[in-house]
Amino acid sequence: MRQLKRWAPFVAAALAGVGAGLAFEPAHLVALLPLAVAALTVLCVGRRPRRGFALGFVFGTAFMLVLLPWLRVIGIYAWIPLAVIEGAFYGLAGLSTAALTRPRLPGAPRLSRLPGWPVWVACSWVLLEALRAVVPFGGFPWGRLAFATEDTPVAPLLAYVGAPGVTFAVALVGTTAGWAVLHVRRTPVRAVGGLALALAASCVASLLPWSATGAGDSRVTVAAVQGNVPGEGLEAFAERRAVLDNHVWATQKLAARVQSGRAPRPDLVVWPENSSDIDPYTDGAAYGAISDAAREVGAPLLMGAVVGDRENIGWHNRAIVWSSEGRAGRYYDKTHPVPFGEYIPLRSWLEPRVSALKQIPTDMIRGTRPGVLQVGRARTGVLMCFEVAYDGLLRDVVRGGADVIVVPTNNATYTGTGQIEQQFAMSRLRAIETGRYVVVASTNGISGIVAPDGHVVAQAPQRRQVVLERKVTLLHRLTPAVRVGAWPELVLSGLAVLALLLSLLTPALRRRARRGPGRDPEPLDDPAPEPEPTASGARR
Repeated sequence: MRQLKRWAPFVAAALAGVGAGLAFEPAHLVALLPLAVAALTVLCVGRRPRRGFALGFVFGTAFMLVLLPWLRVIGIYAWIPLAVIEGAFYGLAGLSTAALTRPRLPGAPRLSRLPGWPVWVACSWVLLEALRAVVPFGGFPWGRLAFATEDTPVAPLLAYVGAPGVTFAVALVGTTAGWAVLHVRRTPVRAVGGLALALAASCVASLLPWSATGAGDSRVTVAAVQGNVPGEGLEAFAERRAVLDNHVWATQKLAARVQSGRAPRPDLVVWPENSSDIDPYTDGAAYGAISDAAREVGAPLLMGAVVGDRENIGWHNRAIVWSSEGRAGRYYDKTHPVPFGEYIPLRSWLEPRVSALKQIPTDMIRGTRPGVLQVGRARTGVLMCFEVAYDGLLRDVVRGGADVIVVPTNNATYTGTGQIEQQFAMSRLRAIETGRYVVVASTNGISGIVAPDGHVVAQAPQRRQVVLERKVTLLHRLTPAVRVGAWPELVLSGLAVLALLLSLLTPALRRRARRGPGRDPEPLDDPAPEPEPTASGARR
């Protein structure tokens, strides 16, 4: 019985993590997200910090295992280690909850429990996501709480405070719900009122949605080409010429409809990332095929190509603008390569030990400029595939003058795994955050055109050759979220660090002050067994 009681909290933390994973696409049971945060909060309240960290780690690992099973396409060796590494960050949420809610043991100072702790614990969720977005190897922000909020009343808040602010709002509902559970029997009115206030605050933006339109906005016709590719999984791009040909043929079919009057001539044609894995600068046949497609459709073409690919030199993942006369011009080189997908960190040490890494014999060379390209009348902000997950890249292109966001993506490898649904959800949320139309062109799906309110204007079915054609508005107003930039994340993360330091350091400092010089040291902790919280908030 004692062993069961010891391990029960860890089982509960794992189940809460599973619930958090199911809140995201493709299941998208989003109501589970604040409940998962609330469950972890209740489990960690009053625990010792190291116990809180362990519970948070179990929660986070289970969360990532449910969120990222699409990595099994690459291999179990990618899925499980990444889940464990990312899960460790959630130990910070558990540690913060435990440290900020330590019980008032006899003689303990008042600041051992900060007032309003649900707010400070919610800040710690912003901090852990900020850390995940930068380490290790450039970060992996997949699974941020904000990225599960499409089609919810919380989503409009993105236009005002960005993804970090929405994460804080979701976490605050969860931590307040945890606080309410612990206090509902003793102070039911206060508990219910606090939870209602947190819910209302997180949904207030839905009453005042951001209006993206302004004076001087114009409209253009965009065509997003989903060429479809042969094969599945890691074999999806084995036939490089077939991939290129499929996108050329789809564009030529569009040109035929334009010439017959059955379709308007587009102002901008978008192909996906890796629509040509053949370097068009060095391969005359590839250059000619792309050039012919642009000329036939009579519109500028933005397409993704692998450029270079020289042994011991590397390659570029490049978005190239082709003029309506068929000439290659301006380009954007992807600035945030995917570790273990587009380059191998610690290659000299890992490659001899992991034979599968030989599938990536050369590393991608990262670009140095934001992806802002003039394509016809549109000033496009280019975010290639996974780059849509990174706040800084998004702000750079909008502040650089982008009036429409384009996301060329190659995720054919992950067809049928849930990855493509998760990434498309991010694109929808980024439309709200920036107040811009977002055009997603994918090799196999999901391709789509998203309005500034997150509504999907057009969407292509998966694994089919489709061209989406729609008129979109070129928008210039900056949302409050873009204007304030990284400040919400910096402020909320800073508050989390400050609160955590106060809760961890102040008790020791006050004990030292009471002890005075020349006195024997006192024990830092009561050796008695740690009290556990009950539903009424009392300690057993």
